[in-house]
Order: sequence, then structure tokens, then C-alpha cells
Amino acid sequence: MFDAATEFDRQLDRLVRLGYPALAGLTEAAFRDLVGPLRAAAVTGSAGLPAPTEARVPFLLVITRDLVPVEQRVALTTLAGKRKPGVVDRHYPEGHLATFHPIKELEVPAGPAYLLFDVDRGEETLNLAPAAAMEVIAGQGRLPLSIDEGLAFVTLHPEALATNKCFSLVGSRCGDKRVPALWISQGAPKLGWCWYGNPHTWLGSASARPERVGLESAA
Repeated sequence: MFDAATEFDRQLDRLVRLGYPALAGLTEAAFRDLVGPLRAAAVTGSAGLPAPTEARVPFLLVITRDLVPVEQRVALTTLAGKRKPGVVDRHYPEGHLATFHPIKELEVPAGPAYLLFDVDRGEETLNLAPAAAMEVIAGQGRLPLSIDEGLAFVTLHPEALATNKCFSLVGSRCGDKRVPALWISQGAPKLGWCWYGNPHTWLGSASARPERVGLESAA
């Protein structure tokens, strides 16, 4: 039976094992103290949601670029059962990832960490261009994922990224028609980008419930 408190502890423990505290310039204790206030909100916010599956999870503990840079977090992702680290696609020039920001509709909480609920990798939007997928997502009363959220998904649930079941992150944009996406390349996760109007049979668009709970709200 799904227990949200236990799942929160598992996610936090995984981040600690991967070395997030050191990358954030914190001790393990300080890192745990920083994000710990979100535990109760994870339990409340995921009430009634089913247990995690490969395609959908009740909540994610999202660490933002305010705490650990995107590139370092990508390098800590792996595929399920694999050890090869994730990479950033060469088509992102150096420093260019910093120009991708969450779209205003996400209303991402300020700060280093927050919770995201009812997260789905978007299998029903496979072979739909992100532009068309956005219509589907909006029709469900949901919102797309940002880069930070997609990285949390793959970091905390590596099985979410699978062959022919990869996903775009339409919630992060930089003012043009590029859309970040996570897919598999040479046996490892890759953070790349595709065009807003181009479909791919192996690429859906991930989404979640609209509400996001930050540390300020959870305190």
C-alpha cells in the first residue's frame, strides 16, 4: 500500500546518496533540514492518489537550479538498472540552458525546492507535436513540466524514462520554438530539445496537476 511519508523519505534519501547536499554546498543534515518541511505537504497533497508506476507518480520532490545547476543534476541521472550518467545535448551551447525558464502559467514557487503532484510522462501524447500536446494537457486541467521537474522525475523514478516513452518538457521555454526534452541516447538519459511544432513517435509531453507547493507554503 502506498505511503506518502515513506515515499518522501525514499526520494530525499536518494538525493542524499547521489550527492545533492555537497553540490548545494550543504552538509547532509542541513540539506535534510532544508527540504524536510515539505514532508507533511507531500502526505496531504497526495492523499487519494495511487501508488507510483513507471508512467505516473503521486508526487516529486523538485530541486531547483537555485540549489544545484541543471548540468550537474543531468549528470546524476541514469536509466533504470543502468549506471551510465546522463548528458546534455551538444546543441545547447555553453551557458544556454540558463536561458530556459518556467513558463508563467506554472507559477513555480520561489526557492530551492518544492513539491509537484500527480506527475505523468504523457504516453497519450506520443507522436503529438508539443503544440498539439499542450491542447490535450490544457483540456485535462493540467500543466506541462519544466526542466527542473523533468530532471526530478528521472532522478527519483529512473524507470519513467524508457525506450519509445520519452517526454518533452514544454513548461520551460526560452522565447523561441525550441522545447526541452528528455530522451535516451547511447544507454543514458539525454537533455536535448525539439521543435514546438514537430511530432516524434517516441516522444510525449509530461504533465502534472497545476498546484505546486513551496517551502514557504509548507512552513
